[in-house]
Amino acid sequence: MSTGTYGRGEVKRARYAVAAVFAVHGSVTGSFATRVPWIQDHADVSAGQLGLALAFPALGASLAMPLAGRVTHRFGARAALRGLLALWTLALVLPSLAPNLLTLCLALFVYGATAGMSDVAMNALGVEIENRLDKSIMSGLHGMWSAGALLGSAAGTLAAHLGTDARTHHVLAAAALTVAGLVACTWVLDLQPAEDEDPPPRFALPPRSAVLIGAVGFCAVFAEGASLDWSAVYLRDELETSAGLAAACTTGFTLTMAVTRLVGDKVVDRFGAVRTVRVSGVLAALGGLLVVVGGRPAVAMTGFALMGLGIAVVVPLCFAAAGRAGSNPSLAIAGVATITYTSGLIAPGAIGGLAQATSLVVSFGLVTALACCLVVFARVLRAGDRNRPTISPSAAEVPGRQS
Repeated sequence: MSTGTYGRGEVKRARYAVAAVFAVHGSVTGSFATRVPWIQDHADVSAGQLGLALAFPALGASLAMPLAGRVTHRFGARAALRGLLALWTLALVLPSLAPNLLTLCLALFVYGATAGMSDVAMNALGVEIENRLDKSIMSGLHGMWSAGALLGSAAGTLAAHLGTDARTHHVLAAAALTVAGLVACTWVLDLQPAEDEDPPPRFALPPRSAVLIGAVGFCAVFAEGASLDWSAVYLRDELETSAGLAAACTTGFTLTMAVTRLVGDKVVDRFGAVRTVRVSGVLAALGGLLVVVGGRPAVAMTGFALMGLGIAVVVPLCFAAAGRAGSNPSLAIAGVATITYTSGLIAPGAIGGLAQATSLVVSFGLVTALACCLVVFARVLRAGDRNRPTISPSAAEVPGRQS
């Protein structure tokens, strides 16, 4: 894309603007997640039907994400992100309005499609800003997403505690987040396609580089989804803890991930993407080992915290590597996002199915094995390694730079 001329001060301002966009995006997810029980009751669906409906966001995202590059080419990066983010924040309202299973599935499909397209657009801009600043920022951006999710879930928890109708809650949240997103998008980079640049295809298979990078993200997101959905169950059922202590384990895992992402950029700049992911894989595998063989609540909670620490920066680094791995960053980022979304979709069910056939201990043995894969395959992230000369120090100031 033809990017025009931007001074370093403008790029720094764009960094903070994109960070705010990530926080808004995460807040929508947190706002929705806390009201799922209300939505289930309102739509009058069983637990099994709810599980079916909750597969539709990932389905919608997977089908729609490849379109994000074409939207960006047609309207420019700033206008595309502004529109896609607004569609995502407004889509928050749809699930709470659904009166039955069919409408809930349709609402969640739209919810997921808008989530995925805005996700690709904001990550592509994040990679562009990282290139121009010539230092790692993707971990911090994803940390802002986690912080936004925590903020949204806190507000949703308060609304649920007060007995607020989810339709009212989500209308108010959607209005506030839409305004915040539109304001933040004012200062993101306004990248425009070059005159001779062909539009990307509507649908295309991700490039091979994105598949390899996505496989690393798959392992990290599988461990994340398994830990988020099953850590509390593990402590309650396998280690016979109280419900409060079990819930605290999940909260600790989430907070560990958020804090690590917020400070992870300095580590990546110091050691590079490949070494960071290798060490992260070791920490995550050690955490999984503690969960599997620890046998005590404190040991298992330490293990889950280590897994959160280990996998926190992997997905941001996968997006960064995808954005530098080929000639079409949006297509590569969409490919990685599709693979990671798929991992998040299948992880909870796979853990549950394996636990049903064997035990949760065996299930987290699988998670530990996938964490070991991070160590083995970290080298595929070399395209995102900040210690490699991906751009010249002065590239941020070159007019008409191609991306």
